[in-house]
Amino acid sequence: MEAARYPDGSILYPAHPLGPEGQEPVEMVDLSDYHATVVTWTTSTATPPGVREPNHLAIVEFHVDGESVRAIGQLTTGDVEIGDTVEPVYVPELRDPDAGIREPESQSWDGYRFRPVE
Repeated sequence: MEAARYPDGSILYPAHPLGPEGQEPVEMVDLSDYHATVVTWTTSTATPPGVREPNHLAIVEFHVDGESVRAIGQLTTGDVEIGDTVEPVYVPELRDPDAGIREPESQSWDGYRFRPVE
């Protein structure tokens, strides 16, 4: 979960080639090293081909060196509430590469889900 820090101190996820003031990133920040807070979440039962159903999704907020960084992603469970603390966990397949119309080699299928912290 690579985010970018820019000269003005802002951090964007996903990383962008240019930051809010048009400057290039000065460093990368690995958000998987941090915990986040669930801002809001939902469950989708009408998922794209290859995506698990039901698909629990959340907007989460990380706090990194005084900067707020938001991300959206799948949850590992639907048993969460707004305000819960979550951590990113790596998964090799966020969806089934053999489902749908894309060639499996056309993109990466791995990524992160958010798991509640006990």
